[in-house]
Amino acid sequence: MNTDLNLLKPVQLGAYKLSNRMVMAPLTRMRAASGNVPQEMNVIYYRQRASAGLIISEASQISPQGLGYPNTPGIYSAEQVEGWKKVTQAVHDEGGRIFLQLWHVGRISHPSLQPNGELPVAPSAIAPEGMANTFSGEQPFVTPRALETEEIPEIVEQYRQAAYNAKLAGFDGVEIHSANGYLLDQFLHDGSNKRTDRYGGSLENRARFLMEVVEAVTSVWDRDKVGVRLSPSSTFGTVFDSDPEALFNYVVSELNRFNLAYLHLVEPRIQGNQTVEDDGNGLGARHFRSIYQGTIISAGGYTRETGEAVLEAGDADLVAYGRLFIANPDLPKRFALNAPLNEYDRSTFYGGDERGYTDYPFLDESKVLTTV
Repeated sequence: MNTDLNLLKPVQLGAYKLSNRMVMAPLTRMRAASGNVPQEMNVIYYRQRASAGLIISEASQISPQGLGYPNTPGIYSAEQVEGWKKVTQAVHDEGGRIFLQLWHVGRISHPSLQPNGELPVAPSAIAPEGMANTFSGEQPFVTPRALETEEIPEIVEQYRQAAYNAKLAGFDGVEIHSANGYLLDQFLHDGSNKRTDRYGGSLENRARFLMEVVEAVTSVWDRDKVGVRLSPSSTFGTVFDSDPEALFNYVVSELNRFNLAYLHLVEPRIQGNQTVEDDGNGLGARHFRSIYQGTIISAGGYTRETGEAVLEAGDADLVAYGRLFIANPDLPKRFALNAPLNEYDRSTFYGGDERGYTDYPFLDESKVLTTV
């Protein structure tokens, strides 16, 4: 067993000493029960993967308005809190740590998913390209309704309440989802934010909503138990900016003042759930290492070797794995033994039952130790 891997060395992350530097990335799997409530299948799934140094839960909407996909869990009702309690207890029983990812999809929704069939909301009335995932299959995205200025503090309060609910549910911390073309990310980019009020125009104004959310969440949680996720190079959800480097240099610099547990960065080679070519010079961990003064988690199609390399280079402090954790619940052990990995089945990523969710096999060490 290789115990010299940096990936397997303990690390201090905010308030917590983690057993290794391998993070289970937030992974939307669309397997919540009716009412967007976590169920027993979810308890088993997270328990199986508790050997990750940290689990970041699948994105969980902060309100009914924040819903963008069928059967995704929320964190706004008493029933959801009770469902999540069983998940956090299972992870803690196995010695793991788990943060909840706080989510509002904004315009990446559809009236059929919204309360009373209302329009989804966004910074501006601009429809994203592509198709919405609904209970009746894919449907074209609609033009969203631009939020009124006075509505934004109400959503900030929903983030605060959701953060409080996450504490009631037994989570170890929370991550604010400000990536992948969802609501907070939509406000950051000038391609999706054409506002003329205090939430649009300048970099300061476009980042204001995110900073207000961070303030609200850190009024509930100690700052060293809160993270933020950004995807500076992603155009998923049809977000784009006239100067993304200036935008995210500003955002990351501003986040320094909060002394958060971590900044979670999606590397340029990840677009949505797909891997694309990347020359290594984009807006990823390497770029922001000199700007951000705290702990960096890097996510983006890493392998055992490339994850080890990014830690060795000092560009990140922890590495997040998504698809490999889906198919390999005991991924840290497999990395330690340099054992073969289960292959993931992309067709079972979203929705469905236990197949492709809780039925991936654990390693049979008796078949590996003799060859290592």
